[in-house]
Amino acid sequence: MSTTTAVPTTAASPGRRAVSNQAVLFLLWAAFFGCYAWLSLSRYTSYASMSFDLGIFEQVVRSYAEGRVPVADLLGPGFVIFGDHFSPVLVLLAPLYFLFPSAQTLLVAQAALFALSIVPVTRAATRLLGGTRGWAVGVAYGLSWGVQRAVDFDFHEICFAVPLVAFALEAMLSQRWWRALALIAPLVLVKDDLALTAAAMALVLAWCARHDKRFARVAVASAVLFAVIWACITLLLIPSFSPTGAYRYWDKISGDTGFPASLLEGVGDKFSTTLWILVPTTGLIALRSPLLLAILPTLGWRFASVEEHYWSTDWHYNAVLMPIVTLAMVDAIARLRATHPSWLRGYASHLPGLVLAAAVALSVTLPIAQLTKSNDERFEQDPAAAARVLAEIPDGASVVANNATIAHLTDRCRVFFPGNTEGFVPDYVAVYEPDKTAAEMRDYAREYGGASFQIVNSSEGFWVLRRDS
Repeated sequence: MSTTTAVPTTAASPGRRAVSNQAVLFLLWAAFFGCYAWLSLSRYTSYASMSFDLGIFEQVVRSYAEGRVPVADLLGPGFVIFGDHFSPVLVLLAPLYFLFPSAQTLLVAQAALFALSIVPVTRAATRLLGGTRGWAVGVAYGLSWGVQRAVDFDFHEICFAVPLVAFALEAMLSQRWWRALALIAPLVLVKDDLALTAAAMALVLAWCARHDKRFARVAVASAVLFAVIWACITLLLIPSFSPTGAYRYWDKISGDTGFPASLLEGVGDKFSTTLWILVPTTGLIALRSPLLLAILPTLGWRFASVEEHYWSTDWHYNAVLMPIVTLAMVDAIARLRATHPSWLRGYASHLPGLVLAAAVALSVTLPIAQLTKSNDERFEQDPAAAARVLAEIPDGASVVANNATIAHLTDRCRVFFPGNTEGFVPDYVAVYEPDKTAAEMRDYAREYGGASFQIVNSSEGFWVLRRDS
């Protein structure tokens, strides 16, 4: 009689599982990096960038790469960027831009940084909720509407803040207090308002680590320091560089009604945005986590402002909130496992799948769904015609440009924005104005210093005019 010997099976070793998880994390990062970069670059190459801000940031990074004071001529001739916002973190892009001088470099770097934030979010979720739920949270975060909107709105310095916040909260959830504090601190170098976010996160950290009294005191002291830094930046540093001698964003808060009356303006829009931040991304369960308090500074200055676009779900303003609300949800689910009613535990256990389903469903109407269409379907501009027309402008020329053309000139010309020339008369005007006639374009160009301009080339709505000598 023959017998067979069973081959013993063993579970995968912890080391092998760790390697496998790292590989999947890398693939997740790579997949979203590719999607984000494709989304940004396809808009750029189609001359459809909303590129006023993209051009500003390229001018700043180009200044750093050339060893100059960071100037953004799009805000006014010779305007030093520290008179608008304090974002010295942009100097980190200078070496990359020196090698690849193009606005596309900024867009690729932003895509990589946004995708990088998925790594700590997914790691924290898988550690606290288990593999399947954790990966669901990671994918849902990558598809979150706040990140997608930011990717689609060209480049902004907050792309550095998003991974910093995500890594800091991951460290907080794993009780690595000092690491968390070290990751919070650089936020003060990303943008002036993020110093307040850093202060709020430090206070949350102090509360979470309250049993370690020595560290809690350090965290509270750090929060105070971050708040003082914010005050120095907005009251002293930025006004010292500003042509008006003031921090111009105070006016956006006071407006005609003044603060706190400005909080009552657009209440419906603000409430709607709050629901968008909390419902499809967390199912409201994030309200049970102290981590959620970190969203208050950002929502505070936005909702106190009289600028309507600050209140909405558009643009890039919600990207920094996405890792906060996502990891607050993860924290809340983990907290609910043991001590709360079974119906609430059941709801929480299903939330990762529900949030993923919501993210996928919403993506049908969000920018990432546009990748299923060709560029000709998505954009009206003719990139070949645009390239031919802009090629008439020599390197080093001074140019007034509008949104469609700005970011295709800032790597090789000195570029200004209509209305911000302050009397400076450029060598060229390069704009996308498909509805104007040749005579209207000459009148349009004459507005800049009263000089006379002649049409050099035009095609498919793109115009280049040269100043008469």
